[in-house]
Amino acid sequence: MTVRKAWIVAGAVFAAGVSFMMLLVAGVYLVAGNPAEGDGGGTRTLAEGAVPAEYQPLVQRYGNMCPAINPALLAAQLYQESGFNPNAQSPAAAQGIAQFIPGTWATHGVDGDGDGDRDVWDPNDAIPSAASYDCALASYVEDVPGNATENMLAAYNAGAYAVIRYGGVPPYSETQNYVRTITTLEDSFAAPVTRVDPSEQAATAIDYAQKKLGTPYLWGGNGTADQGGRFDCSGLTKAAYESAGITLPRVANDQYNAGPHPPRDELLPGDLVFFSDDLTDSRAIRHVGIYVGGGYMIDAPRPGAVIRFDPIDTPDYFGATRVTEDGGAALAMAGQG
Repeated sequence: MTVRKAWIVAGAVFAAGVSFMMLLVAGVYLVAGNPAEGDGGGTRTLAEGAVPAEYQPLVQRYGNMCPAINPALLAAQLYQESGFNPNAQSPAAAQGIAQFIPGTWATHGVDGDGDGDRDVWDPNDAIPSAASYDCALASYVEDVPGNATENMLAAYNAGAYAVIRYGGVPPYSETQNYVRTITTLEDSFAAPVTRVDPSEQAATAIDYAQKKLGTPYLWGGNGTADQGGRFDCSGLTKAAYESAGITLPRVANDQYNAGPHPPRDELLPGDLVFFSDDLTDSRAIRHVGIYVGGGYMIDAPRPGAVIRFDPIDTPDYFGATRVTEDGGAALAMAGQG
């Protein structure tokens, strides 16, 4: 579809008797009046593509090792620890995709792939080891009051003794942020089992993006005065949600983790929609736009183009995220780790 046709279709939407923004606000809050129920407990499966394809079977399998963890929680923990980077190494000498320090690895590392070698740099060993260590920590703190999963995560960060000593998550800001970040990001790695709540900030974000229609694209553009108010794709989505009070990461593949992932047939205006040449790996996402309904998004597509309406139903459509304030805050906290 040409840009001209896209504008004609969009114009037809705006030509209705009620303005687009009034319809949008009414639609978003009508759905908000019928919120989704909780997930009902049980095992949570991973959202499609939320974990790099080579790690998905490992996370799904070992995320069910004990009741304190699930695959989505394990995925969120690995994202927080290393961003799924098997070669990550911290200044404190934490190593690999699960960020084990050498002493802990020596005690808790397992030979996950059965090749006779426990290799902290090999996700086939490190991911099973992370799950095994989580479950061991859960058993160490099982008599501590409070939420078993939160106590387990706190023990992973601060040690089981600290959790036992304080009778729950210890009063360390680093540990409290670690627990809050992972339990919040868990939703962004899980396949929704019910319709997820709409974002209350969606209308504001769309209104912002709508006002930027026709603005020339700029690679790395954040819309600042020195950049002539120009954006690239993720710069536009970041600025749109900042106008609604939600801070998102700068790059598209991190923005994907800012909330749960509604299926295509449940998209609502304001959802972020993502595109990739690898539909099995959210870390390979290369483009993002803001869904406005009717199969269209507002996006900053490429150099030489302007911010415009584009269809979303293309072969490289990856999926969508319903942005939440908690999700954005958790990503900001994860980026400080």
